Amino acid sequence: MSLRPFRDIHRKKTKVINVGSVKIGGDNPISVQSMTNTLTTDAKSTIKQINEIAKEGADLVRVSCPDEDSTAALNEIVKHSSVPIIADIHFHYKRALEAADNGAKCLRINPGNIGDKKKIKEVISSAKNNDCSIRIGVNAGSLEKDILEKYREPCPEALVESALRNIKIIEDEDFFNFKVSVKSSDVFLSIGAYRQLSKVTDYPLHLGITEAGSYLPGSIKSSIGLGNLLLDGIGDTIRVSLSDDPVKEIKIGNEILKSLNLRNRGVKIISCPSCARQAFQVIDTVKILEDKLSHIKTPITLSIIGCVVNGPGEAAFTDIGVTGGGRGSNMLYLKGVQTEKLSNSDIVSKIVELVEKKAEEIQNKI
Repeated sequence: MSLRPFRDIHRKKTKVINVGSVKIGGDNPISVQSMTNTLTTDAKSTIKQINEIAKEGADLVRVSCPDEDSTAALNEIVKHSSVPIIADIHFHYKRALEAADNGAKCLRINPGNIGDKKKIKEVISSAKNNDCSIRIGVNAGSLEKDILEKYREPCPEALVESALRNIKIIEDEDFFNFKVSVKSSDVFLSIGAYRQLSKVTDYPLHLGITEAGSYLPGSIKSSIGLGNLLLDGIGDTIRVSLSDDPVKEIKIGNEILKSLNLRNRGVKIISCPSCARQAFQVIDTVKILEDKLSHIKTPITLSIIGCVVNGPGEAAFTDIGVTGGGRGSNMLYLKGVQTEKLSNSDIVSKIVELVEKKAEEIQNKI
């Protein structure tokens, strides 16, 4: 059971591309990705972090390839990754050729710093030969010199012109397995660029607010930027860029999608901020439940409300709900129906038991 949407988001129908086993665009789920911050040459640490990111719910993971030793390490890294690997390439086009040869399933290139058309063509040829996709990664901080001179500063029109120029270069080489991004650290610039680009191309779009900052401001900034675009039906894959643990990027990315009912993964907890009416410690209870239910990937809705003002109403639209009652006598709801009373000390254990049971039932039906 899920919350009733008050607004249906009609996603723009884009072309479908393949990033290894993951399909991007069309009616496929919006994918969530992050990027490692280990030294790629340290294959053991990089593999460990990739699998931690994937365990949190990432569909794709990007790995930086600044030198030849890094691209060589990809050969070992991809063998132990549970998700397709994207190679992040800047400045030297040969790193892209090596990455494709060593198993990367997507090459993220910034045409503004990759070199001339001849080099880009070589990258495209390598991608074809290795069944590898491409992301055209236009960035406000590294636009082509002539475009920057034309517009004098980064603006939506400049980012879109760069994207369209490079789309044509790739299409002219008879290559179509690519997605596009037009990122900026400025929320308004990013939103404007993506909206303009979405009107003139049907290729899947990778959304992100680049260099968004540390955990709290970066999460808020990304939520505003990505949320606006997703509400417009724009976006096929997202990355939340934080100066923090990459696993947290996946947490925030999935929460953004869950809040818009665009993709449900794991337990969605609806909880009150708590007040003097609460019959149990709501904040502590929610923190404990988030930790104990973090392993559940099956979509389940859970309401934890401290009193009867909103509790019964919220419980009517969640799979499992708890509403605070007087003197430690709280009410448990299953699909909106009252089932039994719970003491404060029994709330956590009972909810964990019910959620795990519900998840197992759902999985057995799949």
